Amino acid sequence: MLRRQLLLLMLTVSGLRVPLQASSTAPAQVEIGQILPDAKLKGLNGHSRRLSDYKGKPLVINVWASWCGPCKQEMASLERLAWLEPARKFNMIGISTDDYPQQATTWLEQSHSTISQFIDNRQEIENLLGASKIPLTVLVAADGRVLQKVYGAREWDTPQALRLLRETFAL
Repeated sequence: MLRRQLLLLMLTVSGLRVPLQASSTAPAQVEIGQILPDAKLKGLNGHSRRLSDYKGKPLVINVWASWCGPCKQEMASLERLAWLEPARKFNMIGISTDDYPQQATTWLEQSHSTISQFIDNRQEIENLLGASKIPLTVLVAADGRVLQKVYGAREWDTPQALRLLRETFAL
């Protein structure tokens, strides 16, 4: 997002006119209740996949960046959640918004992450999910419908968070 803002500023200063709207070919932000469209996910700590690969089981998507302190804290709780019994009933993935994959990979190695992680350095998934601020955790039903968006860091392995997941996913 910062790159786009800087580019627009540079073009404006140079006198070139640029439309401020997103391209009509870019998918619109998915709202709660809407089906998440398919998109390619570029692997960070594993193979690249598609969002549609996760249909059939509820999905927790965490959007983060290596420079974001609250994201790092939250990621630790998501990692602990991944090892709890309830997590067997849903998939969990992380999507880094870092501009450079190596920064995200370095953080993942330091944190010993076992959750499947992907990179979104072109901001496509970030914009699709509406990650205007991070961390963002999106809860998606087995049919691909967005059920909830949680902005800000949470401790995902607490009894309250487990209750939220059970109620949201009807587990």
